Amino acid sequence: MSRANRIFTEGRVWHITHRCHKRSFLLKFVRDRRRWRHWLFEARRRYGLSVLNYVVTSNHIHLLCADQGKGEIPRSLQLIAGRTAQEFNARKNRNGAFWEGRYHATAVQTDSHLTRCITYIDLNMVRARAVDHPREWEVNGYNEIQNPWQRKRAIDFESLMNFLTVKSHKELAALQNQLLDDEIGICRRNPIWTEAAAVGDDRYLHDMKNSLGARGYHKMITGEQGSRVLKEQYPCYFLSLDLKMSD
Repeated sequence: MSRANRIFTEGRVWHITHRCHKRSFLLKFVRDRRRWRHWLFEARRRYGLSVLNYVVTSNHIHLLCADQGKGEIPRSLQLIAGRTAQEFNARKNRNGAFWEGRYHATAVQTDSHLTRCITYIDLNMVRARAVDHPREWEVNGYNEIQNPWQRKRAIDFESLMNFLTVKSHKELAALQNQLLDDEIGICRRNPIWTEAAAVGDDRYLHDMKNSLGARGYHKMITGEQGSRVLKEQYPCYFLSLDLKMSD
């Protein structure tokens, strides 16, 4: 897996993944997954985090959010990860790391790539064969979209509907189910959503690379049509240097 990316540029949609330490199943109990979601709501309330989708699995999380240009994403992730870990360690009388040191963030173009990413998140536990349908996994954005909470909603429905160009919540729920029906029998893990720096068409990826300045120097655009990504590249001279040093 490529090195975790945590570079945020303003005004983009980001797919964030964060794994438990050593991929341990520290979120296997629903009470802990619910607490993660509670702190997600708190991040939206405190910092204005614009949440578009999410799922909390037994050993990692997926979060899709839109950057508002206020530094709210890193502050929100610090709050959510920190409080979830503190509560778990206190309850278990446990010491040590709860999360892997770095979360990964992938910029997602807001066109058909966004709808594919939403569906990819919804189908996470189906791919893991834990459930047959997302409705069977309690703590996820699918259930919140289909049956909105009256209080403590985490998802920013207004922004999500704007991105998907739907006019009502009923239309949003129907679109989500349509996208699921198209993918649920054939869904497979695809590393572009969890390992790339950005996913989109060539124009979007070139813009993303340029916006990173010097930080984009060692990133390359690659992949097949429909799965084009911006990712790390490691020049050959780095490999040659490593070989000489190891000798």
